[in-house]
Amino acid sequence: MNLYTREFKKNLSIAFPVMLGLLGHTVVQLIDNIMVGQLGTTELASISLGNSFVFIAMSLGIGFSTALTPLVAQADGSSDLKRVAEVFMHGVFLCIFLGVILFLGVYLSRTQMFYMGQPKEVVLLAFPYLNWVAASLVPLIIFQAFKQFSDGLSLTRPAMYATLFANIINIILNYLLIFGHFGFPKMGVEGAAIGTFIARVMMLIYIMFYIKYHKQFKKYKLSLNFNQIKVFLIKKILKLGLPSSLQMFFEVAFFVIAVWMSGVLGTNAQAANQIALNLTSMTFMVAMGLSATAMIRVGNQFGKKDYKELKRIAFSIFFLIVIIDIFFCAFYLIFSNDLPWIYLEDKGTLTSSDTLEVIKIAASLLVVSGFFQITDGLQVVVLGALRGLQDVNVPTTLIFISYWIVGFPVSYYLSYYTSLGATGIWIGLLTGLSCSAILLFLRFQHQTNKLILTK
Repeated sequence: MNLYTREFKKNLSIAFPVMLGLLGHTVVQLIDNIMVGQLGTTELASISLGNSFVFIAMSLGIGFSTALTPLVAQADGSSDLKRVAEVFMHGVFLCIFLGVILFLGVYLSRTQMFYMGQPKEVVLLAFPYLNWVAASLVPLIIFQAFKQFSDGLSLTRPAMYATLFANIINIILNYLLIFGHFGFPKMGVEGAAIGTFIARVMMLIYIMFYIKYHKQFKKYKLSLNFNQIKVFLIKKILKLGLPSSLQMFFEVAFFVIAVWMSGVLGTNAQAANQIALNLTSMTFMVAMGLSATAMIRVGNQFGKKDYKELKRIAFSIFFLIVIIDIFFCAFYLIFSNDLPWIYLEDKGTLTSSDTLEVIKIAASLLVVSGFFQITDGLQVVVLGALRGLQDVNVPTTLIFISYWIVGFPVSYYLSYYTSLGATGIWIGLLTGLSCSAILLFLRFQHQTNKLILTK
């Protein structure tokens, strides 16, 4: 066991800034939800509906940008400084283009929420919210290019600093614009969206200046001279980026469908789903941090062609996430009835029946979430390791099968044809995530064993 545990410290040192940065995004969503939740359950449900559109587009952009990390890590592992700089320039170029396309896609499709069987009062609040959050996709996806580049060099702190800086701005703006303090207009849900947009612009500006002027990046001689674009590098990034974007899309779309299905069940079910999803996202960011670590460290060893060491390091990360997620599982099971009250006001005997129903549903969802902590964490970390191997096509198929052939039918049947309702949706999520963890782990075993035998 010491063969793996001795790597825990290094794994965490790389993962910790990534975790903090990702948690920063989720904490902002948490604060958005808490602040908006004070306005009522309908406002909270509108945030859920609006974000469901953005999350689909965001998954494509963030998933695509992850292709940069293994390419940078491989070039860095083989000490090819010129290739590192080339991947950076081409990655930024592609993410600028993709950010604009995703914004237009969400903006032009936003009227579809009126035809999805969602509560009318929720849609009317979600519509103006979505306008601003859709626009924030452009700076967010460009930021991802800088982040994934820096992560590929095992320099995970710049993105953390940028995210924490943006969080402070977002919290202040939310306070001012949602409730109209200090003479600012009281904008409610739309104010939360404007805060998000401004914060993401500032986050991008911060990381751009950090990478441009910090001494750690000087040796790479980075530039954004798009006249030097090379078609073969564009093709190489697309070859990794498109399947990677589909991987994240399949998973995020699965959770987004859960939001829409909850909306069909009613406003209270949708609000409860938002609470459970937001809480679950916070612990999932720990797994995402270790997934980035797996991508970086496996990518480095892949560049060095040291496949036995690659597998040992990967397994050390797998063991680490399982240990961490066992604790998270216990946490959700123990506090499932208490955590939803973070979002809604307890007025004792005056608490509305709607609020009590939301709390009850959310508590049941958190119990299911507790059980899928381990498999969800493991599947995303193994997926990071596979990306480090630049193995993306087969894993994309395995993820599609897990979520949409196995998990979705379970969600649909249990939610609409049994008395489980929203809880049935999350049992389907548990089924899909567990299937994904098993299939991706078997794929990693197959690929690494093949590399070791053929060397």
